[in-house]
Amino acid sequence: MKTINVSVVTPDGPVYDAEVEMVSAKAKSGELGIMAGHIPMVAPLDIAAVRLKKESSTDYIAINGGFLEVRPDVVTILAQSAERAETIDLVRARSAKERAEKRLQENPDSIDIKRAELALKRAVNRINIAENK
Repeated sequence: MKTINVSVVTPDGPVYDAEVEMVSAKAKSGELGIMAGHIPMVAPLDIAAVRLKKESSTDYIAINGGFLEVRPDVVTILAQSAERAETIDLVRARSAKERAEKRLQENPDSIDIKRAELALKRAVNRINIAENK
């Protein structure tokens, strides 16, 4: 099967660079599946997992927003932040989830609701990826 080169880059540097058979990502407009030869496109990404299928394995990366650029032989993901499944600190992610839930429940008038909701969404994404890798 043909492969496509995938690079995941954050402001802190590269997170992933490999040849894969298929990329699955969640754009703001919905789920995307990309294989070699895909038409060129750019799409904003949601907070979600990016699945990278190669031969008999799948790599997972927690993406916290950004953009996906597709060219026929290269996919580049420019993410605000990204973590490979095997590097996610599950204890830290669960702690972040609890803090965000507590902020949302205790005093919603004194906090930035949108910011707390995004923190919760990022934490849940990281937990799901770390537990299901």
